[in-house]
Amino acid sequence: MSLGSLITQARKSAGLSIDDLSASTNIRSSLLREMESDSFHNCGGETYARGHIRNIATKLGVDPLIFIAAFEEEQVHTDRSMKDLLLENSVMRLPEKARKVSWKVLATISVGSLFVVGLAQIIISNTSSIDIPEPIASTTESATPSPKATEATPTEEATISTGTGVQLVISAERAKSWLFVSDAMGRTLFSGQIARGATKTFTTDVSLNVKVGNAGGVDLTVNGNKVDSIGGDGEVVSVSYGVDS
Repeated sequence: MSLGSLITQARKSAGLSIDDLSASTNIRSSLLREMESDSFHNCGGETYARGHIRNIATKLGVDPLIFIAAFEEEQVHTDRSMKDLLLENSVMRLPEKARKVSWKVLATISVGSLFVVGLAQIIISNTSSIDIPEPIASTTESATPSPKATEATPTEEATISTGTGVQLVISAERAKSWLFVSDAMGRTLFSGQIARGATKTFTTDVSLNVKVGNAGGVDLTVNGNKVDSIGGDGEVVSVSYGVDS
């Protein structure tokens, strides 16, 4: 389910129309319709789009992390150049006309570079060499695993633990979903997307708090016992499980 569909589902679940949501967020109705159709081009850039998405999620009573994770997955272009990002945020302007460099200038620079390189080689050859010991590679294992907010591949089976006593297994059997998992201390164990067919296991000492962005797409097993369905397709559900669950 796309981000636009998630926003539509959450808005309808809250009993709000497009105009109602526009009035409460100060976002134009036309722009809200575009966002629900998965078009974010008129938001003014990715930074402004994230601000609109957080505003919408707050008004609809949804954890903003769920919508932001969907936006990052579907809309953000990681291969954009720094120049594009600066232009988007009005930090720099496109040059009106590229300046032409004279071939004479290029030739002068090339000759000067060759002279500097030759001089450096003469100086280095006349100095004594210093033996530098090779660095010793070492591997340090982290005492506490650091969960990554990335989408699991269909064959991945990841286990994330901050203790023992409570075990939660989440399997995306029917569809992908966005997850946010934390323990009783408020530590984030996972924030991101789980792909269809992937499985993630979480363990902790006291309790686990889970927010699922597509409840109908996943199955939960707690302390070895399969849990009944927690919701339907596209439904955002929050649940908690403890030692006695």
